[in-house]
Amino acid sequence: MTYPAVTAFYAAVFALLYVGLSSWVVAGRLSADVLHGDGGNQTLEKRIRAQGNFGEYVPLALLVIALLEAAGGSSGVVRSLLIVLLIARVLHPFGMFAPKNSPRQFACRGGGILATFAVIAVAAITLLLRVS
Repeated sequence: MTYPAVTAFYAAVFALLYVGLSSWVVAGRLSADVLHGDGGNQTLEKRIRAQGNFGEYVPLALLVIALLEAAGGSSGVVRSLLIVLLIARVLHPFGMFAPKNSPRQFACRGGGILATFAVIAVAAITLLLRVS
């Protein structure tokens, strides 16, 4: 088993993105004077969900990709999965603030989450095929 260096690099990038999203939530809380929850503020609710969605999906994706890399998976596949995941997770918050049913909402929010699902599924299936 090898050290998943490529995934480790991207994990650091994702950690910085998460800090950015978290800071964005804190700034929203401060400006809306909300200590807990969203206080009925729709903008703050969207920020909280963008951060929460990131925290729900990125760790699992990174774990599966790191295991794939450590199991000797193709560096091209690993890097491609990580790049797609990065693009997906950067796009998603922009879609959260797009007008309802707009092309930007479908492209950024919908595309971001579908790409995230695809990355997790492809990484998981590839890992299963590699280790079975």
